[in-house]
Amino acid sequence: MIESSFCFLPRVGRKTERRWWRDGLTSWDDFLTAKSIKGLGENRKTIYDRALEEAKHKRAENDARYFGVHLPAHEHWRLYEWLRPRTVYLDIETNSFGQVTVVGLYGQSRYTSLIRGESLDARSLHEALRGYDLLVTFNGSGFDLPMLLAAFPDLPLDQPHLDLCTIGRQLGYRGGLKTIELQLGLQREPQLHGMTGSDAVLLWNRWRHRRDQTARTRLLAYNQADCTNLEPLADMFYCQMVQWCRGGT
Repeated sequence: MIESSFCFLPRVGRKTERRWWRDGLTSWDDFLTAKSIKGLGENRKTIYDRALEEAKHKRAENDARYFGVHLPAHEHWRLYEWLRPRTVYLDIETNSFGQVTVVGLYGQSRYTSLIRGESLDARSLHEALRGYDLLVTFNGSGFDLPMLLAAFPDLPLDQPHLDLCTIGRQLGYRGGLKTIELQLGLQREPQLHGMTGSDAVLLWNRWRHRRDQTARTRLLAYNQADCTNLEPLADMFYCQMVQWCRGGT
């Protein structure tokens, strides 16, 4: 999808992009090889040609962060198909004081948990994130990422970010992650049914104060489900966004 996208060009939005698609300009190469574009002056065409040549160069270099800067935040979903092999699905848990207790990371078919007082610190978190080029969260813009940056101000969260909560709203979904999972048929283990973030706080307290190993195990299982279910949800939302965008043509 990214190589069909023009909405990172100055003064180009979805309406103009769709018009170009209707006119047969469905890729950067189509635009670049066109001698002229209806409704576009020669100077503007030259400016856009240069921007697209730069984008092609950055795409060839796998420079995801370039597109994270130049694409509007609500359009970062367009990077998903390209960056999926280098995507990390992230979810955090907190305690009753708003402190981060668990950071869950799922990427390349592997789940990692960083736990307060054990393995969670700025260095380990930086190292865990370093190999990924796209962050996927659910409501990470409003919760997970601000909480992480409050706890670790120097954390370089410079990857493009796909917030599935925001994308879901664009697609007409309402409710939290668990509600949307049920609508789309995404499953969790029976012992996790009905659990919420409040339960995660209680489980942390049981582990923190009583060293209840069962509570710790259940907390991490809950966090893991929050992370791993983001992958099929992102797959579904990406396909729906592509269809919705192209359906507007």
